[in-house]
Amino acid sequence: MGPVDIILRQFDRATVIAFACIVVLLFIGALAEPAFLSPKYLVQQLHVASFLGVVATGVMLVILLGHIDLSIPWTIGVGGMMATGAAGILGPELGVPLAIPFGISCGAAIGFINGLGVAYLRAPAMIFTLGMNAVAQGLMVYHTGGFAPQDRATEFMRELAVGHLVPGVPNPLLIWLVLGAATMFMLNRTTLGRRIYAIGNQERAVFLSGVDTRRVVLICFVISGACAAAAGVLLAGWANRSYQAMGDPYLLPTIAAIILGGTNVLGGRGKYIGTVAGVILITILQSMLSVVQPQRYFVQLGLDMPADTFRQVVFGLVIIAMLLLYGRNQRVTA
Repeated sequence: MGPVDIILRQFDRATVIAFACIVVLLFIGALAEPAFLSPKYLVQQLHVASFLGVVATGVMLVILLGHIDLSIPWTIGVGGMMATGAAGILGPELGVPLAIPFGISCGAAIGFINGLGVAYLRAPAMIFTLGMNAVAQGLMVYHTGGFAPQDRATEFMRELAVGHLVPGVPNPLLIWLVLGAATMFMLNRTTLGRRIYAIGNQERAVFLSGVDTRRVVLICFVISGACAAAAGVLLAGWANRSYQAMGDPYLLPTIAAIILGGTNVLGGRGKYIGTVAGVILITILQSMLSVVQPQRYFVQLGLDMPADTFRQVVFGLVIIAMLLLYGRNQRVTA
């Protein structure tokens, strides 16, 4: 099976619907603002989507197992804040060149603890990862003394987030493309990928067949933590600094994007190209809500809702709707 065949197999019903919704949103946005369809604007939206896409890559693996990772917000913050503060922690000679791997390693460490708790201690993923999110928040508040971090991104972090190694293609988008291709290959062509789907369908049966399911769960949580921290590094480079709660806006959009792409929240089914479509769809939806500002029409009803609050309501409704649409389906191996 060649790469083209692998990509074609990814286009299931949910993926097609997601891409159709993208086209509809672009059309609606163009009616409100003609520049919505300009190449410059579309590349800019893909640039923004790449941060969410990197996070969603790791979280999707966890959801395919039938688990959830709610430590994402502050794992992103840990990645960004540890990368920008590496020089002060490791010293300038080591901290500057190792800033990016140090930040990503800290996120992977959080994922490792999550994996130990869920796989080996059999703790509920929702509760354990939510607790780890609180632990990471407390550690970062202690690290900064409760104040905004004064550290700045390194030149390489800045170049990685806003530069263009390939003309016309932002580096974060290029990173997401490479990461996505590797993830798609892993899910479709490797033993680990087949085991992830199998565990999501019936973990007990996979364990009885002789597979160390705990190790697979641990690996996926480590990847999820590393991806979240990598997104934090990119966000810190983009803003030229890290800041507290920098990952808070990413939890609901990440879950919504994955579910919109057709990944079963109970595990066992999902296509990575669907997650890509979901990420782009959520990004365009965010942009369209900012441009059109539909919440202003609720003022006449006495509902003066801030834009950020309205977006959270929309994302919550999207997740509920997709759960009702996909959540009842029987889990099958992809």
